Amino acid sequence: MAGLVRRVHYLAGFSCPVAGLAAGKPRVLRPGAEIVLSTGRELVHVYDPEGRQLTAVYRFPAQVWHLEVLALRRALYVLCARKGIYCLSLDQASRSVSQSDGDNEDGEPLSPVIPVDPDTCVLADATLCAFTVLDDVLITLAQGPAQWKVQLFECPCPGEEPRPRGLIGEVELSTYTPPAGSPGKPKAPHFLPVLCCVSPPGSRALHSRPQGPRGFTLEGALFGLLFGVDASLLESPVILCGLPDGQLCCVVLKTLVTSRLAPGDPKALVKILHHLEEPVIFIGALRTEPLAEDLEEAYSDCLVALGHRGRTLAIKASWDEAGNLVPELREYCLPGPVLCAACGGDGRVYHSTPSSLCVVDLARGGAPWDAEQPDAPAGLPSLLCPASLNVCSVVALAVTPRVSEGHTELLALSARGRLLTCSLDLSSETPQPPRVTAANSGRKIKDLLCGIGTVSERVSSLKKAVDQRNRALTCLNEAMNVSCALLSSREGPRPISCTVTTAWSRQELQDVLTATCLLENSSGFSLARGWALCLQVLPSSPASHLDSAGSAVTYTIPVDQLGPGGRREVTLLLGPGEDGVLSLPVTVSCALFLSLREVVGGALAPSDSFKDSSLDGCPPDVLPEQGGICLPLSEHTVDMLQGLRFPGLAAPPAQAPELFRPPGDPVNTFLESCCRPGGEPAGPEFLRAKYLPPSVAAIRVSAELLRAALGDSGSGVSLCCATLQWLLAENATVHVVRARALSSVEGVAPDGTDLRLVVREVAVTDLCPAGPIQAVEVQVESSSLANMCRAHHAVVGRLQRMVMQQAARDSSPPDLRMQYLHQIQANHETLLREVQALRDRLCTEDEASSCATAERLLQVYQQLRSPSLLLL
Repeated sequence: MAGLVRRVHYLAGFSCPVAGLAAGKPRVLRPGAEIVLSTGRELVHVYDPEGRQLTAVYRFPAQVWHLEVLALRRALYVLCARKGIYCLSLDQASRSVSQSDGDNEDGEPLSPVIPVDPDTCVLADATLCAFTVLDDVLITLAQGPAQWKVQLFECPCPGEEPRPRGLIGEVELSTYTPPAGSPGKPKAPHFLPVLCCVSPPGSRALHSRPQGPRGFTLEGALFGLLFGVDASLLESPVILCGLPDGQLCCVVLKTLVTSRLAPGDPKALVKILHHLEEPVIFIGALRTEPLAEDLEEAYSDCLVALGHRGRTLAIKASWDEAGNLVPELREYCLPGPVLCAACGGDGRVYHSTPSSLCVVDLARGGAPWDAEQPDAPAGLPSLLCPASLNVCSVVALAVTPRVSEGHTELLALSARGRLLTCSLDLSSETPQPPRVTAANSGRKIKDLLCGIGTVSERVSSLKKAVDQRNRALTCLNEAMNVSCALLSSREGPRPISCTVTTAWSRQELQDVLTATCLLENSSGFSLARGWALCLQVLPSSPASHLDSAGSAVTYTIPVDQLGPGGRREVTLLLGPGEDGVLSLPVTVSCALFLSLREVVGGALAPSDSFKDSSLDGCPPDVLPEQGGICLPLSEHTVDMLQGLRFPGLAAPPAQAPELFRPPGDPVNTFLESCCRPGGEPAGPEFLRAKYLPPSVAAIRVSAELLRAALGDSGSGVSLCCATLQWLLAENATVHVVRARALSSVEGVAPDGTDLRLVVREVAVTDLCPAGPIQAVEVQVESSSLANMCRAHHAVVGRLQRMVMQQAARDSSPPDLRMQYLHQIQANHETLLREVQALRDRLCTEDEASSCATAERLLQVYQQLRSPSLLLL
C-alpha cells in the first residue's frame, strides 16, 4: 500500500497468563480522553493516555465477555460470563475507591481497585452471550437449549433503579446444534456471537446514541436494499447478529417492539442476510466513496463481515446493466485465523492474525464518477491485497476517533498484555523523519527496544510451534510406516511380534502362574513417544457361572524408544487370584496402541502469542482421551495343558518346591476326620479315588494324520511319545518329557488335583472296509470332572487346528463305512436327547431322587466325551 507510514508507541502493560491472552474476550475502547479495556478476565481498566497511568480498576464477579461505554452518560455496561449485565458510572472511581496494599494478586501495578456492587447488575441472566445499548433500549442475545434469542429491555441509567423496567420484545433466531454439555445447561460457546445496530440516516437513534463499534449508520440506498422498504419507511434501526455457525441475521427493531401488541409469525421478523459457513468475528461498516460537496454528513456505504478463517463479506449498493439499484455482494478470502478486526476511515479494514496486523483497502481506488449518473456508486474491488503493519498477536483492536484527515490511529492490545497505539499516515507522500532532539530520543529508544522484544517473542513462538509440528509429523510418519508394515504382513512372520510363554513361579509363599510377553521389533522402524503395548487378560467364567463372561483386565505399558532389533519383556500374573482360584483357559491379547493426544496434542495446542479462541478448550473435543491407533499383534490362549505341573518329573524331591494347595474345603476336612487312626490313609486324594472313580475322556486320531502333521519333529521317537511332546509343547517342563521319551505322564492341575495324560496306539476295525486303521488314542483322567473337561477341551482344540491345517493340503481320507458312521451319529443324538431330559428332570425332582439322575447324567457326559469317531 503506497505511502503507508506507521509509528508504534507503547503505552502500558497488563498482567496476562503464561500462554498469553486468548482472542475473542479482550476488549479495548476509547470513547473519549480515557481508554477502557478488559483483558478477558475479571478486571476492567480505565487508563489515562495523557498522564500514562491507570485511573481505576473495576473488579467484576466473573470473566468479562463484552463491554460498552456511553460517553455522554459516562456509563459503563459490562457483560460477565454466566452472571448478567452490570451498569455503573465511570465517575464512581472518584467517590468509592478502595486502595490496595501494594501489588494486587493479578500482578497489576498499584492502582485504585473498585469492587463492583452486586446491586449494579441490571439484568441477571446466565444465558447471555452478547448485548448492545441503543438509546434507552438494552438489546441482548441469549443462548437457549437449541436456539438463539434476541430480547429487548428498557434500560435504566446509572444511579436509577438497577433492574430493567420490563421486556419490550423478543424473537428466536434459527436453531443450532448445541455443543456437548449437561442437559438443560448449554455449554459456553468457543466463539461469542456478534451483536450490533444499523441505523438509517433519518433515525432518531442517531442523536441519542454515540456511534461506535457496535452501532453505525448506512446510506439510505444500501439500508433499503438490505433490510427492505418497511424498515426504511419506519426509519427503524436494525439489529444485526453474527452467529458462531456463520449465519448473518437481522431483525427490524420497531417491528420487534410492535410484535408484542399484534402477535404474528415470529419467523417473519427474522431475515438471514448471508451465511459465512464459519464463526462470525466482526461486523462493521465504512465509506468507500468520497464525500460529495453538497453533503455535510458522511454515512457508511459498505457493510463488512469477517469470519474466523478469513472469509470476508462486503455488501454495497450498485447499478446493474438495466439501470436498477441492486446490492453488490462480494466474498474475499483473507489470511486467517482472524483474531479481531476494526473499520477505519478512507475505506480500510484492519484485521489481526497470529502472525501480523494487516490492512486492506475497499475504497473505489480513484475511479471516475459516472457522467450520466453522478450519484452512482462505484463497484467493489475484485481482489483484496492485505498489507502488513508488522505488529503481531493483537487480540483487541479499536480505531481512535477524531483524528486529522489522512491519518489513522489504532488502539491495540497484544497477547502479551501490552497496550499499543499504531499511528498510520495514509497520505501518498512519505513525510520526512522529524529531527531527533534530546526530549524524544529516550522515547524512540524505548520504542525500538519494544519492537525488538516483539520480534524476538514472535521468532521464539514460531520456532517453538514449528519444532512441535515437526516432531508430531515425524511421529505420525513413523506410525503410518508401522501400520502399513503390520497390515500388509497378515500371512507369514510379522515385522513386529509379541509372543507369550507361561511358567510357574513362587511368590509370597505360594505358587503362581505367570505369562511373559516378549515384544520384538524386527522391522526397520522405531517405536518412539506415544506407543504403548496393551495386554488384555480375559479369564474364563467360573463353572458356577457358565452363562456369564469373565471380566477382562487391560495393562498398558509405555514403549520407550524401541528401535529396530529391540526387545521388550513384560511379565503378568495370571493367577491364582485373591480367592485362591485360577480359572483356565485365560486369553491374553496383545496390541500396539498409539496415543494421538500424546503425539500431536502439543502441536495442536495454541502456543503463547498465537493462542486462538477457536482452540481454547478444543483439543479435548478434537482428540478424545482414548483416541488413537490400535494395531492387534497376537492372541494367545493359556489352557489346562500349559497350566499343568509335573512334580514327579522334577529333579530330586528335596529340591522340588512345595506345590500350592488351596485352602482346605469343608468336605475334605469332614472326610478326613471320619477316618480312624491307624486305618487307611485319610488324604482327600485317597478318599476321591476310593469313593469317586476318576473321570475319563478320550479322543482318537489317525496315525497317518499325526505323522504328516508332526513331520521331522517326531523322528527318533515313537509316535505316542512325539504326540505327547506335541501336546505339551507350550508347557514349561516339556524338555523333561522330551528327554525321557514318555508316552504317559501324571501332573497336577492348578487347584492341586491330579490329572493324567495317556497316549497309546490302537487299531480301529469297524470303520474302513479295507481293514483296520492305525490310530492314536489320547486319554485324559482326573478325579476332578471340571479339570478333566478343561484338559480334554485343550486337547480337542489342538487337534482341530491340526486337522484344519492338514485339510488345506488337500489330503484325501480312505473309504469309510457310511452306515457305521450314521449309526454312531444316531447314538450321539440319542445321548444328547437323554442329556436334555435328565437336566429337565433335575429341575423338578427332590433331593433324594436327584442323586441317581445326576449320576446317570455324568455317565452320559462321559460317553459323549469318549466317542467312537476317528479324526482322519
